[in-house]
Amino acid sequence: MNKEQKNEIIEVLKEKFNQYNNFYVTNTESLSVAQITKLRRICFDKNVEMKVAKNTLIRKALESIDSTRYEGVFESLNGVTALLFSENAKEPALIITSFRKDLKGEKPVLKAAYIDSSIFVGNDQLEALTTLKSKHDLIGEIIGLLQSPAKNVISGLNAGGKLASLVKALETRLEGTTAE
Repeated sequence: MNKEQKNEIIEVLKEKFNQYNNFYVTNTESLSVAQITKLRRICFDKNVEMKVAKNTLIRKALESIDSTRYEGVFESLNGVTALLFSENAKEPALIITSFRKDLKGEKPVLKAAYIDSSIFVGNDQLEALTTLKSKHDLIGEIIGLLQSPAKNVISGLNAGGKLASLVKALETRLEGTTAE
């Protein structure tokens, strides 16, 4: 590969890193061609982009964007590396987990993940990444929490109105019995 080709790959990688706020660095070593093809197909179906590149080119692309922001990822750039890019932060983790279950194995291995400026290093982080909530999920929960007190107040007011009418009816009935 000549210098011009390497620079083209670096530019493509830079575009991907700038396009996505989330990416996973995985080790796909020892997966067969058929398994890699299956993994690529699953990624495509789930709107996850998979790119395989040399570690030095990945590092150069990240360094040219912001070397301090991605510093925690650099130590993970060794061996065979496949990058998974996604808008949904937990989708690649779910893909890796289900792919492993289907293979009954431990590959692909999660080396690192960059999620909205947070870096998760190591395969042991995979389970935590599968439980991440999307931005839309969190907004929905916040709206639900904000609506809850308002619903309680409205419910209390409605109950208060019913209680007032019961008290009024009871007073009327008691007045009727005392008049007799």
